[in-house]
Amino acid sequence: MAAHDHRESADFLAEFLDLEPPIVWGPFMQVETGNGVGVDFVTADEVHSMHLAFLVTEAEFDVMYDKITSRGMDHWADPHRSTPGEFNTEDGGRGVYFLDPGGNFFEIITRPYGSGPRS
Repeated sequence: MAAHDHRESADFLAEFLDLEPPIVWGPFMQVETGNGVGVDFVTADEVHSMHLAFLVTEAEFDVMYDKITSRGMDHWADPHRSTPGEFNTEDGGRGVYFLDPGGNFFEIITRPYGSGPRS
């Protein structure tokens, strides 16, 4: 993922998700997620925002949402940013969208998309 400062964005994600510190991998700073997927950040002059969603437990959501609110971070219940300062309850869980320092759009959700009751 492109970022204005790859180290800042990688450190942010690792701390936010309570993961191991990022490692240097060539020109990248890599954050390894709990399921072994690496999120690689690279410094770039031009950043086109990317979207990544992370499936977390209800307890993890509570901790992360507290980080968002206690730090005064902008956040939204929807990807269109039309409901600021809220989280959603899609699929019977909770979800919220927010930006990292590098301009990328992250989301944490407690239920997979489409896993809620069908009407």
